Amino acid sequence: MRVAEDPFTKVKKMIKDLIVRLMEEANEEAEHKGWCDTELSTNEQTRKEKTSAVETLHAEIDELSASIAKLTQDITDLQAEIAESDKAVAEATELRNAEHEENTQTIKDSTEAQTAVSQAVTVLKEFYEKAGEATALLQEPADAPESFDTPYTGMQSENGGVLGMLEVIASDFARLETDTKASEAEAQRAYDNFSSESAVNRATNAKDVEHKETKKINQESALTQKKADLEGTQKELDAALAYYDKLKPSCVDAGVSYEDRVARRKDEIESLQEALKILNGEEIAFLQK
Repeated sequence: MRVAEDPFTKVKKMIKDLIVRLMEEANEEAEHKGWCDTELSTNEQTRKEKTSAVETLHAEIDELSASIAKLTQDITDLQAEIAESDKAVAEATELRNAEHEENTQTIKDSTEAQTAVSQAVTVLKEFYEKAGEATALLQEPADAPESFDTPYTGMQSENGGVLGMLEVIASDFARLETDTKASEAEAQRAYDNFSSESAVNRATNAKDVEHKETKKINQESALTQKKADLEGTQKELDAALAYYDKLKPSCVDAGVSYEDRVARRKDEIESLQEALKILNGEEIAFLQK
């Protein structure tokens, strides 16, 4: 009698339960799909941003490292130029002092020599002038030898030669004094110019060193910060990549696409619903005919 009333009750319940379970699975899968889409999209955006940031930081670190290396070399070269300039100035100063001392002594000697020669010329001139007058006044003794027949007036024949030679010597000393003074003035001028140019170059190089050292310190600080940023960003990228690996089994590598699973489940539900209709008697009239 029970079978006659409804022979498909158990089967229909199984079909209904199956339809409910399939719908629940569809809802769960839809929710999971939405969660996967959100997580994958967020993760992909994170991976792109962090990858780009890592590449940018690597490029900036390379650029800073190259700039610091160049600044270091520039500073070394400038310091070498300053040291070389200081050495050249020191050597030039030593040579200038020695030359000045020598020129000063030469000028002093020339001046003293000119004074001495002038005095000698004066003495000789006075002697020869007085000698001629004095000997002319002397009376000749009775028994004087023949050599005293004429008064003694000195080496008159040699007089002009000696005085002339002394005048030439005085002229040589005067010329030596003049030439030495001119040489001293020219040497001092050249030294002053060299010292002035060296001082200007040294000041410029020192300023460049100061500027480059400041820039180097700033870039080294920036490099340290960039390396720290790179370390942190790399960790974030590694974490995003690891999370993506966790998402792949359930969100990417499911074997069958979500669309195919939805279509198959829909077909299955529709088939079950159609079977249920049949079992509910909607098709009984057709079967009796």
